[in-house]
Amino acid sequence: MMDWDDMRVFLALARMESLGRAGQQLKLDPATVGRRIARLEEGLGRRLFTRSHQGYALTDEGSRLLPHAMAAEGAMLEAGKAAGAEQTGLSGQIRIGAPDGCANYLLPQVVAAICAENPALDVQIIALPRVFNLSRREADMAIGVSSPQSGRLSVQKISDYRLHLAASTRYLAQHPPIAQAEALREHRIIGYIPDMIFDSELDYLAELGLERVALASNSVAVQFNLIRHGAGLGVVHDFALPSDPDLVRVLPNLFSLTRSFYLIRHLDDRRVSRLNRFAEVLKRALRRELVRLETAVLAREA
Repeated sequence: MMDWDDMRVFLALARMESLGRAGQQLKLDPATVGRRIARLEEGLGRRLFTRSHQGYALTDEGSRLLPHAMAAEGAMLEAGKAAGAEQTGLSGQIRIGAPDGCANYLLPQVVAAICAENPALDVQIIALPRVFNLSRREADMAIGVSSPQSGRLSVQKISDYRLHLAASTRYLAQHPPIAQAEALREHRIIGYIPDMIFDSELDYLAELGLERVALASNSVAVQFNLIRHGAGLGVVHDFALPSDPDLVRVLPNLFSLTRSFYLIRHLDDRRVSRLNRFAEVLKRALRRELVRLETAVLAREA
């Protein structure tokens, strides 16, 4: 039978995949973490982790134990809240994973405002151009551009958002005019590295029939900076455009994309009221900010 202290050590190593990082989280030295895990495995009579030069990975037995340990963690958090004084604000540490367009141009101001109203809250934003693995606890929740179809996940749509071709006024002044879609072939196109597009929803240029990407990056922020420095034109989130007044939409009446953001959480976390409250605050704030920024783009062009 595992006690809560054993579960804490197990969860820390499952999430951190490193004795050193798990030890930092637990405030234990790595050797102690290793001994605790070895003792736990011996007591259970099963191997919970495989060791390699890349770190510690859960075995099948460890993966089966993980949801039970997470449920116990949620119960302990709830018990701690009930035993303590009632809190009106959000507190503790919450980690959010997001594609880097959202993480760079939308989440910072939203999270800053939430934290300003909740001084005891710590938020970590992980910007990665890939899908997050919530089962491995890479984050407490993630924002995705599509709804996962498998896994023990809770998925809620946050909002639609829009994207358009954009370029800097400097680039447009120095290159042939763009009056119709066929003219795009005469221009340098900026976009994703084709074989590093991690979600079909991000394959924007395929809808334009543009096969050659002259300047490419797996990062939205890099693409955005290439465009703002006059290197070419590419697809940009409307919510990112207000951050650089020199960028303008190109052929907005001919080419427009609508995509959606989803808030994705591990199903077991729905029992943790602290995360539920934060999720609701985050969704409302993201919707408001999207409306504000996209309205600003329309106002600027009016």
